[in-house]
Amino acid sequence: VQLQASGGGLVLAGGSLRLSCVASGRTFSGYNMGWFRQAPGKEREFVADIRWSGGSTTYADSLKGRFTISRDITKNTVYLQMNSLRPEDTAVYYCAANPRIITSMIGVPSSYGYWGQGTQVTVSS
Repeated sequence: VQLQASGGGLVLAGGSLRLSCVASGRTFSGYNMGWFRQAPGKEREFVADIRWSGGSTTYADSLKGRFTISRDITKNTVYLQMNSLRPEDTAVYYCAANPRIITSMIGVPSSYGYWGQGTQVTVSS
């Protein structure tokens, strides 16, 4: 399994970015696909998760309403649409994947066995 994240960059506060994660190496039916972020000096933080089959989503409570996760099965790609960005959203964003994560373990970094390389998002005030 390979995950390639892209779409990061520098944006002004209040702006938007859309991150992409292209998944390859197998079919992802039954997989959970997640986005995490890590700011300097902080632990990796859960952002959002989507089930490849069915498309059900889970979000970090603090990000609901501003971030949206989606997937395009035809392109094997997971997206993270980020709106109303704030300086505190500055971090390296990672996509991750794992087969069938039980609901109670969604969002726990150790539940995800595959990780992409990360893409930097910087929000300036």
